[in-house]
Amino acid sequence: MALPATGNGGASASSGGISQSYRPALTLLASLFFMWGFITVINNTLLPHLRSVFDLNYTQTTLIESVWFIAYFVASIPSAKLIERIGYQKSLVVGLLIMAAGSLGMTLAASIPSYGVTLVMLFIIASGITLLQVAANPYVAVIGPAETSSSRLNLVQAMNSAGTMLAPLFGAYLILGRSKGGTAEAGTVLTQAERLADAQSVILPYVIVAVVLAVLAVIIARFPLPAMGAATTRHSKEERKNHSLWKHRNLVFGVPAIFIYLIAEIGVANLFVNFVSQPEIANLTHEQAGKYLTFLWGGMMIGRFLGSAIMQRIPAETVLAAFSVGAFVVMLVTVFTTGPVAMWALILVGLFHSIMFPTIFTLGIKGLGPLTEEGSGLLIMAIAGGALVVVQGWLADIYGLQASFLLTAACELYVLFYALWGCKTTGTQMPVAGDKPSETVAH
Repeated sequence: MALPATGNGGASASSGGISQSYRPALTLLASLFFMWGFITVINNTLLPHLRSVFDLNYTQTTLIESVWFIAYFVASIPSAKLIERIGYQKSLVVGLLIMAAGSLGMTLAASIPSYGVTLVMLFIIASGITLLQVAANPYVAVIGPAETSSSRLNLVQAMNSAGTMLAPLFGAYLILGRSKGGTAEAGTVLTQAERLADAQSVILPYVIVAVVLAVLAVIIARFPLPAMGAATTRHSKEERKNHSLWKHRNLVFGVPAIFIYLIAEIGVANLFVNFVSQPEIANLTHEQAGKYLTFLWGGMMIGRFLGSAIMQRIPAETVLAAFSVGAFVVMLVTVFTTGPVAMWALILVGLFHSIMFPTIFTLGIKGLGPLTEEGSGLLIMAIAGGALVVVQGWLADIYGLQASFLLTAACELYVLFYALWGCKTTGTQMPVAGDKPSETVAH
């Protein structure tokens, strides 16, 4: 994809594939990746908290996380249409304001308190994050040279991982640490007054989050982001009538690649504590096991920084293939060994998972040109695959928790297939406005 026009007439690429004029914009956008990673992981703190506040069964508890992934499925295509209409920068502002409104709504849900209102507000927050994802991921991917797009997206996605690392500390201190349910022994039954007080402990952290999001919205609204979306959108209204997203193999196989990868990532994260707590693995308490989960998220952050550097010299699809092989190997070690070896193998998969989402994403939208918004929407919608982690839970109930990670290993094989063959571009490679389209046939 050609380098898009900028407000200052364009800029030459500097070392690392990032123009000097783009660095401030990428730094600001990295804060968005941090915030949605931060807010997403706060939900992991909310699950046990809300279960005690509303006295929920496991079905009602897991519905909280399902609502989050349903929002990705429902809001992705409307987000793409909104970006097409108002552009990338305004869409980023709208997404932040939607998230801020949902965060303030969480304070209402806590004041009542209401399980139903909580679900609605979490859906609103997730819808705002979906809009940010659909807008920010392709923006970062095409804001510089095409050959280093995966490197740039992995770099800012590393900030997303930083958010996922810090959020548990924030949630533990301001939510669990200030609530009776979060500090009481397991099995303690809360009184109605204690439940009300625990519900209201959510108010302060979500007010803080809402204020930060609103400030970010104001900053981005006033920031001179390099232009990208307007020219390609005007161009596409006539040109894309002659083109189809489904003729682009890299997108057609990229959508299931994101879907399947999310099954692997969410399955590992959700079942990690239960797995390492088993006597034959590490024989830890849940509290102790939770601390090791930080190493898993930390590995994802480190892997994205490393991947960003490596991809400046090695093609993204080659790096993706190597990481998928590594992930497959450590998952086999997890399944067929015991003790600390199995535990550290599962931790190590975070390092190999690190580059998968951003790399699949950039390979998936390659060559889409003015169809990028719609392609991005489909790829973000595929994040809903995380909801199918229930399949691994079903396998764990029937065949055992350790054996269930064979599903994760199978997911890594599809990513390998995508890296080796599925990501090859086919059909007409769509240009940005001003360029001529070219026919590309994969080989």
